[in-house]
Amino acid sequence: MANQTAQRMRYAADNAYSGVIVFDGVCRLCNGWTRFVIRYDRQKQFRLAPAQSPAGQALLRRFERPTTDFDSILYVEHGRAYDKSDAVLRILRRLGLPWSLLYVGRLCPRILRDALYDLVARHRYRLFGRYDYCTLATPDHDRRFLHDTD
Repeated sequence: MANQTAQRMRYAADNAYSGVIVFDGVCRLCNGWTRFVIRYDRQKQFRLAPAQSPAGQALLRRFERPTTDFDSILYVEHGRAYDKSDAVLRILRRLGLPWSLLYVGRLCPRILRDALYDLVARHRYRLFGRYDYCTLATPDHDRRFLHDTD
């Protein structure tokens, strides 16, 4: 009985953070990605957390990811964390048509997908720029962001 209660509690905690995207809040490319997700997430199934925020830091620690060097987005779905190309493809799949069609990219070997992801990530500040501080959500998008009290 106690074991079942613990499993239910773990399941509830895992699902509380399902659909959370942790991103580099000072990266212009990453901020553009989050605006894209907000625009096309008509079902409002995703929550966002800058990696530099307390909520983002807590999720990075929970999934044993670096808390100072943000070289990949982290996507949490049903208690599992995905990064790099797997994260992007899983997010696109959940956005619906036409974006979900890009999930066919899973057919490409992960080593190749992640090599391309790493190449862009390594040069993202030089190519796209960087903010001096973590940008804040606009008031109409604020409810989409995971806050410290969530």
